[in-house]
This record gives sequence, C-alpha cells and structure tokens, in this order.
Amino acid sequence: MGEKVLMKGNEAVAEAAIRAGCRHYFAYPITPQSELIEYMSRMMPKAGGTFVQAESEIAAVNMVYGAAGCGKRVMTSSSSPGISLKMEGISYLAGAELPAVIVNVQRGGPGLGDIQPAQGDYFQATKGGGHGDYRMPVLAPSTVQEFADMADLAFELGDKYRTPVMILSDGLLGQMMEPVDFKPRKTEAEMEELDKQHFDWCIHPNQDEPNRHHHEINSLEIDPLILEKHVIHLGEKFDKIEANEVRYEEYKLTDDCEYLIVAFGTAARIAKSAIDELNVEGVKIGMIRPITVWPYPYEAIRNALTPKIKKILVTELNLGQMIEDVKLAVEGKVPVEFLGKVGGILFTPQEVKDKIKGM
Repeated sequence: MGEKVLMKGNEAVAEAAIRAGCRHYFAYPITPQSELIEYMSRMMPKAGGTFVQAESEIAAVNMVYGAAGCGKRVMTSSSSPGISLKMEGISYLAGAELPAVIVNVQRGGPGLGDIQPAQGDYFQATKGGGHGDYRMPVLAPSTVQEFADMADLAFELGDKYRTPVMILSDGLLGQMMEPVDFKPRKTEAEMEELDKQHFDWCIHPNQDEPNRHHHEINSLEIDPLILEKHVIHLGEKFDKIEANEVRYEEYKLTDDCEYLIVAFGTAARIAKSAIDELNVEGVKIGMIRPITVWPYPYEAIRNALTPKIKKILVTELNLGQMIEDVKLAVEGKVPVEFLGKVGGILFTPQEVKDKIKGM
C-alpha cells in the first residue's frame, strides 16, 4: 500500500483493475460511467493492454468473450440500459465458464430513465438478467475505496470459479471523489503466472508448443443429455460459491438491538449516519450490509434475529427489490418494512430516523 490518491470512483476502479492484471477492456460510453471508459482509453495502452471503444454494448461483451476465451483478464463496464444489452453475452460467458469482470454504475430506470444514482438493477444482477440457469457473484461497494478493492477481488473470484463477476455500483459512487489506497501493480512475472493458470482450458494459438491443447470454448450443446450434465455441473459450482463466498458487514449490531436495518451500497452509507444519530438518542439499532448481494448473506440476517429484534427496515434506492431476499432470510419471524427512493433521488438520514421512530 502506498500514498492515498483522491479519485472518482469510476477512475479508481479502472486503475485498480489495471493493477490487478486487466489488460483488455471493451466498452461503449454511457453516463454516469463515462469516466471509467475515458480513463481506460488513456491508461490501458500505457499498461501494454488493449482498449477498444466498441460500436455497441453487444459488440463489447462479445469482445470480452473472445479475450476471456484466450485466458486473459478482461473487463467491461456500462450503466443500467447498457448492461441490459450485455446480458445475452453474460449468459454466454457463464455457460462457457469464462472469467470476466462487468461493472454496472447504476442509473435511474426503467427504460432510459435518467443519469442519477439508483439501485434498480438488483433483480437484473442477482436473479439472472440473462437467459438460462446461471448465477454470477455480484459485489456491491459502498465507498470508493471498496469500489477499487473489488476490482482485484472480482478478478480473483472469476479465475477461481471460471465465472463472470459483476461489481454493482451506482452513479453516486462512480462520480464522488474519496481517498484511495491502491495495491501495487502486478509484476510481469505475476502476469505470466496468471496466464499459466489458464493453460488447462483456454484457447492457444496454433504456433504454441505441442504439449498445449487447443480447447473448444462454447456454450452450445445440441444433445440434451450432455447439456443437462453441463448445467448440473454449473449448479454444483454455484453451490460452492454460495458456501464459500458470502461477504457482509455488521454495523453497530449488538445483542440488545431492537431494530435492524438491511441496506447495500450507497443506501447503506446513508443508513449508517442515521444509525449513529439514533444510537446517541438511545435507540438500539444496528445494520447488516450485504457486500455480496449474490451469494446473499441469508444466514447472517437469520443469526441477527435475537428475541429483542422488533422490526427490520430495508432501505434501497428502488421500489423494493432486495427486500424480497431479506424476507426469505427472516421467514416471517419479525415484520419487515421498507424505505425507498427512485428517480435518482436519495433519502436522507433524517428520513431513515423518522421511519424508524414511526415503526
């Protein structure tokens, strides 16, 4: 770790991705993630990598498929409607078991919506916005530092499980500036080691030495029995991810808490401020913040349900999406209420406090 640098979230995650070994980046501009693609256009060539502004989001994600099939660390990014266009390709990546990182800097929707921060893509990200039986790890940062750190984590998870990984950010985190402490850039020796990790499955050029196999990268299987076997294999992999990769933060959560907030990303930042003020006023309240929104921390929420918990409040920048997972975790044991804002409008700590006091 070195000296902290004041950076926008969009630029910080781009720099962190380069340091993590990303050498191929394909995307199409869209607000509010345009600084990410601008940063990559300047810095990727300096890192000896490939930058392409594709003709569309669909083209970009298929370029990702090609680079991933060659065993290279590759990333794309977009915002809400652009991610919708990438969903077919993301399903292809999952079906072909190719590691790649997709960053979604969410904006208001549905449709073109606006360019303000929102969390309306939760269903799309966590419930499989593409077709078929697939899942992918989805990481939800709440600070610019965490946004940057998740670049390295996303590549590591992608390589470990041979899967696409999404970082689910939003327009506020993409545009805000905070101090960031970056990890050192991977050395050439480390980059060569990354390539070697993929030799047993990736495509190799024909001039490679004869001891490397030229593997087929494909997600099409006409024989239903073979496809069934493959999909079951994928399901077993997703079970392993659920068992091993759940991440969450507990904030001010104690055994005597009477209220629990569940929030992720930007909404959790606002909730923390409200919790701090409520604790001073004598209200016993804490929070669970999912860091992986898939796999989801169901068990952590269940374990927080002490006999003293009276109610749970879910806060989101949407009409209520993650609340369904919270209700699954709670299993009807305590009432679950909701506070949401849409259209790119943020709720305030005072609104959170008023909601809790009204409960």
